[in-house]
Amino acid sequence: MLMSQNQEKALGASYDPQVIQQFGLYEDEKLQEFITQHGKEMGRISHRPELDYQFRILDSPVVNAFAVPGGYVYFTRGIMAHFNNEAEFAGVLGHEIGHVAARHSAKQYSNQVLAQLGLVLGMVVSEEFRNYSDLASAGLGLLFLSYSRKHESQSDKLGVQYSTAVGYDAHEMANFFQTIQRLQEQSGAGVPTLLSTHPDPGDRFNRVHQLAEKEQMKAQGRDLKVNRDSYLRMIDGIVYGEDPRQGYVDGNVFYHPTMRFQFPTPAGWQVVNMPSQVQIVQKDGKAAIIMSLATESSLAEATRAAIAKDSLKVISRRNTRINGNDAVELTADLNENVRLMMTLINYNGVIYKFAGLAGTPDFNTYKPYFTKTFNGFKSLNDPARINVKPERIRIKTVQKDQTLEEALRSFGMPADRLQELAILNGMQLNDGVQKGMLIKVVE
Repeated sequence: MLMSQNQEKALGASYDPQVIQQFGLYEDEKLQEFITQHGKEMGRISHRPELDYQFRILDSPVVNAFAVPGGYVYFTRGIMAHFNNEAEFAGVLGHEIGHVAARHSAKQYSNQVLAQLGLVLGMVVSEEFRNYSDLASAGLGLLFLSYSRKHESQSDKLGVQYSTAVGYDAHEMANFFQTIQRLQEQSGAGVPTLLSTHPDPGDRFNRVHQLAEKEQMKAQGRDLKVNRDSYLRMIDGIVYGEDPRQGYVDGNVFYHPTMRFQFPTPAGWQVVNMPSQVQIVQKDGKAAIIMSLATESSLAEATRAAIAKDSLKVISRRNTRINGNDAVELTADLNENVRLMMTLINYNGVIYKFAGLAGTPDFNTYKPYFTKTFNGFKSLNDPARINVKPERIRIKTVQKDQTLEEALRSFGMPADRLQELAILNGMQLNDGVQKGMLIKVVE
């Protein structure tokens, strides 16, 4: 049964703070103003103009956009960095508003509850771990909630219709899907992109071009906008890729420059860093480490709360010290299938909570990995590790007629990143660029 409009709005309003907590908002006034202004304008001409649409930019390098019921639409800074003009943005904006207008996400929430997804960076964590409350990450699930091909087909059509209606050239939307296709091929299946959550309904590139052609015939020769230069100038300076100030992994060590701590991570395990927690997952999903912050002010309170929150059956517990910090270590059963090792550490007055989960039969196999990670938690004092800066997109003006590859090399871009930068510019390396043209580099 499909939910009512009021239920839909209430659901969106309840998920919005969770999404923000999971990813954090990307603070950029002019970008936020840009997406709100264009979003509201498009909402008014959509099939559901009565909704109070809300638009957010999430502080995530993942190249994606998604909508939740009730009119909440999210773009990552990763996707904003990959658009090369306003028309590409408008096409994806129309596509997402199309999902809301056609109530696709509402249908999906009726069919599958987010908490059942338990997805970490494209890998399914063992079913049983999902009962651990700190892993029930609604926001992360949203990034993976995949639409059906039928819904995609309908939203492509609405995206073309809406973006044309507000005066943009929808052919650019087709070109952007090609950028996404190239990104997907480059990164492999592990990292979600727009394509993994918005599957190609079949021959999307040609189909969107055909839809654009039809809409433009209806528009009867209106001068449709692309606005390449103004868009590129607006995103000049946007953070690109992971932001190391929020934590980064180097040589199997996780460093957090702002909070001044570090700890080792098991080699070959995948690390997902979010504002609310760090998830470290064994490649087959058989074990996971979750690091989060406790809200309690003392170790005793935090330990009591952690045990109560998941009704843990404690097997052993002891007070200890880890690299000069007071700590509590415990082993407990989450349920009959999952055992966990938990270590809570009081560092600079903040309680850090580590939980290592594994199936009970596998627990002793993974316990040494948990122990090494938890006992390796210590203060970070190395200035070289603390004073790291994120990469940013910089917009450069091409100095003479040449190929994109020649232009990128002239701005000192390294050979091993040329292909990545070609995709970022929505071009091929052998494409010609003209004197005076703007292109993106990364510094």
